[in-house]
Amino acid sequence: MTDKYLAYGRLIRGGKILFIRRRPGSFLGGHWELPGGTVEPGEATAETVVREFAEETGLAVRVTGERGAHSWDDVEGRPMRIHATVFALAEEEPGDVVLDPDEHDAFAWYTKEESAGLDLAEHFRDALED
Repeated sequence: MTDKYLAYGRLIRGGKILFIRRRPGSFLGGHWELPGGTVEPGEATAETVVREFAEETGLAVRVTGERGAHSWDDVEGRPMRIHATVFALAEEEPGDVVLDPDEHDAFAWYTKEESAGLDLAEHFRDALED
């Protein structure tokens, strides 16, 4: 079995958390998530979340802490174990969200309570807890 490592970030602006939605036709299309992605070989997870956040949202961020880590078996049944770390983030400077249309088709800022109805993976939901 192989291991895959992911890093995601929770960014709060004005009391609301940034969520992005996977575009239809993509893996888990239509599902909401926190921005982030795959850790590249030799890359620290904290570096990954900063890089992925910029690629997916156009925002420059820095890591301020870790929100949690979770592991699970691949949802498509491949012989792979997924390991995800969610980080707390702060903006270097507030800016406009600019999505990569190849990956995501919408973004929204929600409070933890407002996000209760979103289709989120458990590791994202756990990261919303204070």
